[in-house]
Amino acid sequence: MPISKLRPSFTLTEDRLKELQAVVPEAFADGRINWDTLKEALGETLEDEAQEHFGLFWPGKREARRLAAMPSKGTLIPQPGAGVDEENTHNLFIEGDNLEVLKLLQKSYAGRVKLIYIDPPYNTGNDFVYPDDYSEPLDAYLERTGQVDEAGQLLTTNSKADGRFHSNWLNMMYPRLLAARSLLRDDGVIWISIDDGESANLQLACNEIFGEGNFIIKFVWEKRTTRENRRVFSVNHDYILCYAKDKELFEASRNMLPFTEEALDRYSNPDNDSRGDWQSVSLNAQAGHATRSQFYEIKTPGGKRLNPPPGRCWSVTKERLQELIIDNRIWFGAEGNNVPRLKVFLSEANQGLTPHTLWKAEEVGTTDSAKKALNDLFDGDSVFDTPKPVELIKRIIHISSSHNDIVLDFFAGSCTTAHATLELNQEDDGARQFIMVQLPESTGNKKYPTIADIGRKRISLAIKKLNHSKGGQLKLTSTKKIEFSSYTLEHSNFKEWRDFSGKDTSQLELRFGKSETPLVEGWKPQNLLAEILLLQGFPLDSKVSTLSEFKANDVQQVTSEFVGHHLYICLDKKVKAETVAKINLRPEDILVCLDSALSDEAKVKLADQCNLKVI
Repeated sequence: MPISKLRPSFTLTEDRLKELQAVVPEAFADGRINWDTLKEALGETLEDEAQEHFGLFWPGKREARRLAAMPSKGTLIPQPGAGVDEENTHNLFIEGDNLEVLKLLQKSYAGRVKLIYIDPPYNTGNDFVYPDDYSEPLDAYLERTGQVDEAGQLLTTNSKADGRFHSNWLNMMYPRLLAARSLLRDDGVIWISIDDGESANLQLACNEIFGEGNFIIKFVWEKRTTRENRRVFSVNHDYILCYAKDKELFEASRNMLPFTEEALDRYSNPDNDSRGDWQSVSLNAQAGHATRSQFYEIKTPGGKRLNPPPGRCWSVTKERLQELIIDNRIWFGAEGNNVPRLKVFLSEANQGLTPHTLWKAEEVGTTDSAKKALNDLFDGDSVFDTPKPVELIKRIIHISSSHNDIVLDFFAGSCTTAHATLELNQEDDGARQFIMVQLPESTGNKKYPTIADIGRKRISLAIKKLNHSKGGQLKLTSTKKIEFSSYTLEHSNFKEWRDFSGKDTSQLELRFGKSETPLVEGWKPQNLLAEILLLQGFPLDSKVSTLSEFKANDVQQVTSEFVGHHLYICLDKKVKAETVAKINLRPEDILVCLDSALSDEAKVKLADQCNLKVI
C-alpha cells in the first residue's frame, strides 16, 4: 500500500462532491467537475439564468457559502480536569467559534446527529456578531477584529443603523446552518428559537438549506405571562422553527407527548367496561366529502330517533355503526337517549398526546422561570439573563429523539440543552449524548468571565444536583453515571503553509528548512492525538487504549463502534525495530507515526500490511 502524508485538508464540499460524483460520474475528470457535461446530464432541470425565480438574496451570500466550504484552521484540544468523570464520557462541551467547530466535527459526526437545537442571537441591535476569519488564536483574533478591548470586554454589536443589518445576521447564520445540516441523520431534525425580527428571513434561508418540503412547523412559545406596559404591544411569545433533513423519515420517528394529569382526567368508566377507562368522541363530521351511506337515521336504545345536524353527517356508515354497537364501543349516555359518541379506551390510545403548536407557559416554563431556576442552581448568583426553560428543551428532546441519540447545540449559551438532556435521561433511563458548543464571549463577571465558563459550570452543577436527587421530586429512574469532557478550539498542531511571493531564494530555502516537520513548535502528544482522531473520522469519545505488549514504544489503539477499522498511533520520536516487528495490523487499519521516526525499511514493512500515514 502507498504511504500517505497526514495533513488537515477536509472541507465541507468534499462529501458533497463525492455524492455528486456517485450520481453523475461522467461529469468528473481528474477529480474536477466538467461543467458542460454536468449541464447536459441535468438537462431541462437546470434553471435558466435569465429567468427570474423566487428566493432569498442579500449582500454577502456568496461569501457566506464560501466560508462554509473553507477548511478549518483549528483543532480541538482536551481540557483535562474541566469536566466531570472524563475518562468514559460521551458528552462533550466545546469552547470556541461554532463555525470552526462544526467544520472540525464533519468527518467524525456527519450523518450521526439526531437532534439540533439552537438559540442564536435574535439580532435586536445589541447582539454579538460572529465574523469568520479564524486564522490566529481566538483572543488575538477577537481583539484584532474589534470585538473586544484589551481587557477582553465585548465591543461588537450589529447596529440597526447599519445598512446591512439583516445581511450581517444572515451572513453569520447561513454557513453555520449549511455545516449543521450535514451532521444530521437522515431522520434528524433542527429546532431554532427566534423572534419576529429575523423569523421570516430565517425561514426562507432554511427553505433553501433544508428544502421547503422539509419544513415541519413553526411553534409559538409563550415566553412571558406578564404585560410589558412600556411598549406599544406587549410581546409575550417567541417562535421555534422546526425543519427535518427528510420530513417523512422524521415524522415516522416523532414521539408523542406523555399524558398529562388533565388529559388522564378525561378518562373514566361509567359503564364498567372490562377494557378499562375511556373517553368519548363525537360521531359527527363535516358533510363536504361525505358519501350517501353516511346520511341515515339512528334509533337510540331509549327509542329516540336522531339525524345528523344540517351540514353534517355521521363519521361512519350504518353498517360500521352496528358493528361498533355490538362491540360496546358506542355511548348513548346513561339514559340511552343521547347523541351517540365513540368510546376511545385509554389502554388503546396511541401511547400519548399529539404535540400541538402553541406551547403555553404553564406547560414548558417562561424566560423568568428559567432565570429563577438558573439562579437557584448557581446559589443565588445571576449569571445569565435570557436562558430557555429546561422544560421547554426537554419537550423538544422528547419529541425528537430516542434513548441513544446525539443532541447538538452550537449556540449553547448557559447550556440549558445539556441540562435538559441529562435530566430527561435520568427520568426515562436514556443514554442520549450531548455536544455543546459556545464561544467564550466576555460577561464582565469576575467569577464567570465568559459565557463558556457559565455553560461548563452549569453542566457540572446539573450533574451534581441530579446525582443527589435520585428518588426525589424528579422521579429519577436511571442509575447511570453521568459525566462530560471539555475541549477548546485552538490552532492546528500542523503548520499552515503560506505561499512565497518574494525574490530572495535564501528566504525560500529557510522556509523549506523550517518545514522539515509539519508540526508546530511545542506540540503536545495528547493534543495531536485529538486532532488525529478528528482527521481520521473517529469521534472524540472513541476508546483510546495504550497497548501493553509494546515495551519499546508508546502505541495507542483507537476504536469506535461507528468506524469499521482500528486506528493505531505512535508519536514517539523513534519507532524501534522491535515495535515494527511486533505490529500486526489488518489492511483496513490505519497506523499514524512521525515520518522522521521510521526508517525506510520500517516504512516498507508497515505499508505492506496496513494503511500507513506519516506526519
